[in-house]
Amino acid sequence: MTEPRAPFAPDWALPPGESILDIAEERGWTQAELAQRLGYSEKHISQLINGKVPLTVDAAQRLERVLGSTMDFWLTLEANYQKHKARLEAAQRHAGWVSWLEELPIKELMACAAIPKQRLDSRHKPGLVESCLRFFGVASPDEWRAHYGGMQVAFRRSRAEQSDVGAISAWLRLGEQQAEKLDGPKYDKVSFEKALHMIRGMTCEPPDVFEPKMRTLLHGAGVLLVLVPAIPRAHVSGVARWLNPTRPLIQLSLYGKTNDKFWFSFFHEAAHILLHANSKEDKKSIFLDDPNAAHTSDPREREANEWAGNWLIPPQHVQTLANLKTRTAVTDFAARIGIHPGIVVGRLQHDKLIEPSWMNDLKQSFRFEASVDG
Repeated sequence: MTEPRAPFAPDWALPPGESILDIAEERGWTQAELAQRLGYSEKHISQLINGKVPLTVDAAQRLERVLGSTMDFWLTLEANYQKHKARLEAAQRHAGWVSWLEELPIKELMACAAIPKQRLDSRHKPGLVESCLRFFGVASPDEWRAHYGGMQVAFRRSRAEQSDVGAISAWLRLGEQQAEKLDGPKYDKVSFEKALHMIRGMTCEPPDVFEPKMRTLLHGAGVLLVLVPAIPRAHVSGVARWLNPTRPLIQLSLYGKTNDKFWFSFFHEAAHILLHANSKEDKKSIFLDDPNAAHTSDPREREANEWAGNWLIPPQHVQTLANLKTRTAVTDFAARIGIHPGIVVGRLQHDKLIEPSWMNDLKQSFRFEASVDG
């Protein structure tokens, strides 16, 4: 089977002056005579023929009267010439920017179809630069560094490894693209708290049941939830941020997560929205979280951890945890407080009340398909 042909994209562009000159020569006119008939100087005609000056509406009207065809014909020639010229100039610029690709997770972006799959060779790299500019919505790598590099001051990291700005910005941008397709009311804190109470009661349900209900509740409270595949070099599994003063976003990477990590991650990000958005400056913070981080020195991260833990297992039940040494005890306790037993196992392991290898069969493994539906 033959491969489909690539679109014709010549590496040259002919100005309308080529057609002007051809017609004039067919009629036996010199450039001086053509200039006289058009009412232009010889210098201007020379520049027009050589593409040094643009063909204006006035020139198109004069050409219509002197050489024939229509004004639209001449303007279309000029528009096509300028388009091809701009494309060639852009290709030259992109070729000079290929080193930027080394800062980005190109293979991961190809894998999730954020940019087209292409070979990473010298022939295709300028095109990949164009694709990445479109993906990030910036005009050049300088604008990318100014916008996403400048974002670093807003990053609140839960681990030191969260320093790869290219990987982090790519993961954040994937979430932004999903969020751009969603609408809904402005954030309402009271509605959000009510939604979180109802969502806690869904931890025993399978993902295909709780996820649409969860999205609906959050949507009604003005909170966006997006699921984005993890990018390893980002070392981020969840983020809480405000896209604008009335639109908070919770972004999670859920691939291969167990339900204890999923629910803790979600409520941890919810805590940032509830507790850490009391001013315009607070809403500029971008909380980059990873539940695998051993510890954090950020008091707001510790506060979010504590809030999420207490939301799932209220403080009045914490003393009981030390006595949960059997599967039966764990499942009975979980049923009594209304959460999935896997969450209890995760808490027991985190608090070092049981070994990390114990009772993992009580946990559920989640694997979500990233969705853009609200």
